[in-house]
Amino acid sequence: MTTKILVIDDEPDLELLIKQKFRRKIREEAYEFRFARDGEQALVRVGEWPELDVVLTDINMPGLDGLALLPRLAAANPVPKAVMVSAYGDMANIRTAMNRGAFDFVCKPVDFADLELTIDKAARQVAQLRQTLRAIQENNILRMFVDETVLNVMTRPDFQTTFTASETVAATVVFIDICGFTALAEVLAPADVVTLLNTYFDQAVREIIAQGGHVDKFIGDAIMAVFRGEYHLDRAVDAALSVRAAVQANATTLPDGTTYQPQLSIGLNAGEMVSGNIGSASLKRFDYTVIGDAVNLSQRLQAAAKPGQIIISAAVFEQVKESFQCLPLKEVSLKHKAKPVMIYEVVA
Repeated sequence: MTTKILVIDDEPDLELLIKQKFRRKIREEAYEFRFARDGEQALVRVGEWPELDVVLTDINMPGLDGLALLPRLAAANPVPKAVMVSAYGDMANIRTAMNRGAFDFVCKPVDFADLELTIDKAARQVAQLRQTLRAIQENNILRMFVDETVLNVMTRPDFQTTFTASETVAATVVFIDICGFTALAEVLAPADVVTLLNTYFDQAVREIIAQGGHVDKFIGDAIMAVFRGEYHLDRAVDAALSVRAAVQANATTLPDGTTYQPQLSIGLNAGEMVSGNIGSASLKRFDYTVIGDAVNLSQRLQAAAKPGQIIISAAVFEQVKESFQCLPLKEVSLKHKAKPVMIYEVVA
């Protein structure tokens, strides 16, 4: 890997001296040098060279001197390490340089063996810093695609031994479907369809998070959300009402001049369910999710819901009837249920 070094000095002979002293490093492509004669020119070089690792700068230069340059270097690119190379090696200058962010201080006349060690030490720290920044960026990207619950499991010290472990939890599952959304693909450009769907999803997710829930997965134009902990059922119902209000308030004018107003069908159920990593070891793909009859019933209730409805079972109704206004609807036959299930609509 080549260490990229910017040398800032108004002495015209320094560039030639640097190239002579480090000719082997340059030939082996261990070092790459660029040069600037003053601080202002150096800032231009920094802007043009984002891969810069080390800055070697004099103090006494016309215009913008080395000490004044230090904070501006950090503002332009905080990653490279700045090393002061100056004949003004008194303690006052050294302290000022360090307080303004200098990595090290080398006095003139330069001991080039010592300077090489200093450059290499600075380059190692820059490499470590870049590695840390990449890890932070990767973690932030990971958080866009992986649920917070999964990340919490991954960061546990016993992650390797608990990866396939499962547990039984009491929770509420909410399935939210945007009715008739797939038909928009026939009248909108693909990019517009995705943008619109992401807008609705973002509005829904904000309401789910506000009630302490988490999105288990996006399934086409539907959302599966899970609520755990204290009052998980009440919080889930509140979230369902808020999501319905937020998303159904949208109105989009389609290319044919008609207005599309999304309608949601929502199914909600609470109970015990199994939580764990579900997937294929051969494919090396797992989904940290919840499964069980309570989850399946929630999905069946969503399928039974009409546009604009939030549907719950009789068992859930008995738990929430004192807190929410619900209307009895009818008994319906649901898949894998031997007997018809009485359903209720949550109104408010």
